[in-house]
Amino acid sequence: MSTAAAAASSALRPAPRWGGAPSHRRLVEERLASLPHGLPRLRHVQELHAQLLKQGLHRDPPSASKLIASYALLRRVPACRRVFAAAAAHSGSGAGSALLANTLLRAYALNSLPQAALAAFAAIPAPQRDTFTYSFLIKALAAAGATHVRAVHSHVVKLGSVEDTFVGNALIDAYSKNGGFTDARKMFDEMPRRDVVSWNSAMAAMVRHGELSGARRMFDEMPERDIVSWNTILDGYAKAGEAEEAFELFQSMPERNVVSWSTVVSAYCKKGDMEMARVIFDKMPTKNLVTWTIMVSACVQKGLVEEAGRLFSQMKEASVELDVAAVVSILAACAESGSLALGKRIHRYVRTRKLGKSTNVCNALMDMFCKCGCVNRADYIFDTEIVEKDTVSWNTIIGGFAMHGHGDKALELFARMKQQGFRPDAVTLINVLSACTHMGLVEEGRRYFSNMETDYGIIPQIEHYGCMVDLLGRGGLIEEAVDLIKTMPWEPNEVIWGSLLSACRLHKNVEYAEMAVNELSKLQPSNAGNYAVLSNIYAEAGQWRDMAKARMQMKETGSQKTAGSSWIELDEAFHEFTVGDRKHPESDQISEMVDKLSSHVKHVGCVPAGHELLV
Repeated sequence: MSTAAAAASSALRPAPRWGGAPSHRRLVEERLASLPHGLPRLRHVQELHAQLLKQGLHRDPPSASKLIASYALLRRVPACRRVFAAAAAHSGSGAGSALLANTLLRAYALNSLPQAALAAFAAIPAPQRDTFTYSFLIKALAAAGATHVRAVHSHVVKLGSVEDTFVGNALIDAYSKNGGFTDARKMFDEMPRRDVVSWNSAMAAMVRHGELSGARRMFDEMPERDIVSWNTILDGYAKAGEAEEAFELFQSMPERNVVSWSTVVSAYCKKGDMEMARVIFDKMPTKNLVTWTIMVSACVQKGLVEEAGRLFSQMKEASVELDVAAVVSILAACAESGSLALGKRIHRYVRTRKLGKSTNVCNALMDMFCKCGCVNRADYIFDTEIVEKDTVSWNTIIGGFAMHGHGDKALELFARMKQQGFRPDAVTLINVLSACTHMGLVEEGRRYFSNMETDYGIIPQIEHYGCMVDLLGRGGLIEEAVDLIKTMPWEPNEVIWGSLLSACRLHKNVEYAEMAVNELSKLQPSNAGNYAVLSNIYAEAGQWRDMAKARMQMKETGSQKTAGSSWIELDEAFHEFTVGDRKHPESDQISEMVDKLSSHVKHVGCVPAGHELLV
C-alpha cells in the first residue's frame, strides 16, 4: 500500500476513545458483578438475564450462579432451575459444575424446599460434592425436621466432613430450628475449630430455646464479635419483652445497622410503649421495609388506626413498596384488631401492585375480611380473585362462614373442598365442627368427629373435643358432654370447662355448673367471672343462699369481673363503650339513642331473658 493510500485509510478510521463511555458488554459485566444483592427488583434481574442470553454469558458458570442467587432471593425458583439447566448443559464436570450445583442447593435452602434439595443433591456426582454442598443441603433440610438433619449428620460423619467449620455451623443452626437445642449445643462443644459464625449460631440456638441468660453468658465469653453477634442477643431481649435491657445493649453497640434499630423498635412495640418505639423509629438513619412493617402492624394491634394509616401513607411517599410478607403481616394485625378501613386500603394496594397473585396474600385478605365481619367480601376473593387455592384458603373461608353463623354455607364449601381434591386437615375439622355447633347439627357433628381418623387420618386434638363439648352442651346433652370430657386423653383446660359452664347457664343446669366452676377455680383462681356466671345460674334456679355464697367467693378472688365493652370503627378511629362510661364526647347523644332503641325493642315484643339481665 502506498503512503498516500495508508494516510487516506487512516483518515477514514475513527480515532480511539480512551476513557470514553464503557462498552455495552462492560456495563453488563458491571451489573452482573453487583449480583445477587445489587438488583433488588425482579424486572431488573430479568433485563440483565436477557442481556446475558444475547451475549452468550448465560452459559458461563460464575455468571449463571449469580443469576440463580438473584432469582432465589426474589423467590423465583422456576427461573433458578431454567438458568441452572442452560448453564449445566455446557459446564462439563469441573469446578464450574460444582459451583452451579451448590448455588442451586443454596437456592432451595433459601426457599425452604427440602425435597427439591435432596433431588438436586442426588444428581451431583460424588466427586463433585464438597463441604459447601453438605452445608447447603443441611440448611435446606432444616425445613424437613430433625430426623432428616440427623440422617445427613450421620452421612457427613462417615465421610469425615463433620469437622469442617461450615458443616458444623449448618448443623448447629438446623438442629436449633427444629427444637434440637441439646444436639445443637453438643455439636458446638465438639467442634475442633470455631469461628464467629459458630458462636453466633450457638447463641441463636439458646435464644430460640428461651435460654436468654445462657445466651448472654456466651455473648460475654465470645473471643470476637461481629454485628450479627450483637443483633442476636439484642433480638433475644426483644423477644423476651425486656425492652429496657435491649435499649441499654443497643446504646453500647460499637456499630449499628438497620436490623439493630428495627429490633429495638420491635422490643418497645412488644412492650406496648409506642411512644418510645416512635421516637427510635423517627431517629433511624435509614429505614427498610421490615422497619415500616413493624411500626404499621404494631400501631394497628394497639388500636392506633389513624397513626397506622398515616405511617402507611408515609411509607408509600418514601417509595417503599410492600412485598408479600409485609402485606400478610399488616393484614394479620388488621384481622386481630378489627381494623377494616386500613384492611380495605391494603386490599386496594394489593390490586394496584398486582400482589393478588400470591395465595398467601389472598388468604390473609380473606382472613381479615372474615374477622372484620365482611364474610361476603372474603367469599368474593375466594371465588374470583385467588389464582391458586390451597388448604389454608379453604379453611379460611369455611371458618369465616362458620364464625358468622352460616353453617350451611360452611358445610357446602367443605363438600366442594373434598370434591376438588383437597385433603382436609385438623383446622378444617375444627371449622366443620364449629359450623355444626352454630346450626345445632348434633348428629352430623358426632359423625364428623367419630370418623376423623378413619376418613381423613386426623387424630382428634383437644380443640376438636372442645368443639364437641360446645356442640353437645348447646344441644342440651350436658351429661353426654361431661362423659366426653372424662374420656379425653388430655387434662381438660379452661376452654373445655368454660364451654360446659356456658351450656349449663343456657340450660339452667346447676349440678354440672358447680362441677365446671370447681374445676375452673383450680385453673383460673383469680377469675371472678366464673363465680359471676354460677351466681346467675343459682338466681335463675331460685337458690338465693347459694347465689349469695357464689357472690362471696367472687369477692374472695380479689379481682373484679371484667366489664363488658363494645366498640365500632368510624373514619379509621375506634370508639369503645363500657357500662356507665361517660368519657366519650358525644355520650349524651349516644345514651339518648340507646334509650330510643331499647324502647323500640320492647315495643316490638323483644324482652331479654332474666339470666341476660343478671351480672
